[in-house]
Amino acid sequence: MEKRIQDAAQTIRKTCGDAEIGVILGSGLGEYTQALQNSKVLPYTKIPGFPASTVIGHAGEWHTGLLHGKRVAMMRGRFHYYEGYSLQDVTLPVRVMQALGVKTLIITNAAGGVNTEFSPGDLMVITDCINMTGVSPLFGPNLDAFGPRFPDMSKAFDPELRALALECGVANGVTLREGVYAQMSGPSYETPAEIRMLRVLGADAVGMSTVPEVIVARHGGQRVLGISCITNMAAGILEQPLNHEEVMETGEKAKDAFRALLDSVIAKL
Repeated sequence: MEKRIQDAAQTIRKTCGDAEIGVILGSGLGEYTQALQNSKVLPYTKIPGFPASTVIGHAGEWHTGLLHGKRVAMMRGRFHYYEGYSLQDVTLPVRVMQALGVKTLIITNAAGGVNTEFSPGDLMVITDCINMTGVSPLFGPNLDAFGPRFPDMSKAFDPELRALALECGVANGVTLREGVYAQMSGPSYETPAEIRMLRVLGADAVGMSTVPEVIVARHGGQRVLGISCITNMAAGILEQPLNHEEVMETGEKAKDAFRALLDSVIAKL
């Protein structure tokens, strides 16, 4: 696995260079790569060992450039467990970012609102997460060069980064929610009974990504900020079926607020 990580990192370094900040862009949020200056782009298909991104709204490109004077790597599209990949495949880009020098990781996603006070289009700063998949990307031999066998997850999302995001939200007139994100394996949307269960467990939003990436980021010593775009209300809250087109449409509507928030956060890092 370590050779696979280093081979991918070396290929990206040759074309795009190293970075200090990493951003994983979720469904409908990929256009944020346009904020980068002097950016270099590398399709995932040109990176050795990288899986292919198969989901609509995930272009499958690695971008690196300057943003507010900082070297920033952005993933335009991620990999998902439900696509049939192992969690080692899903989290490979986070390992590669660690090899490229990324110390701060911003993870974004499209999520369903479990908290009935939320509305589609809201942005939520993730305070904590619940892994409902029953698996971990750290199963198997530990990568000692990256982190300890038993990493601490008591502060999975960096408190200072969360406070900074809230401060930047106020400064930019962006109303931010705060809450717990739960990951289900997908690809089917959750049932109303599952959403009621998640609400009892303390979840405010639900999705099909993010948690494995957070686990690997923390294992490798990265600081993590997580932001969910609430693109729909979860099953059973509204009397309407769920579909991916709604997710993409709401992500498009929220992109200006999302971009203003991330611009401000990265400028102050």
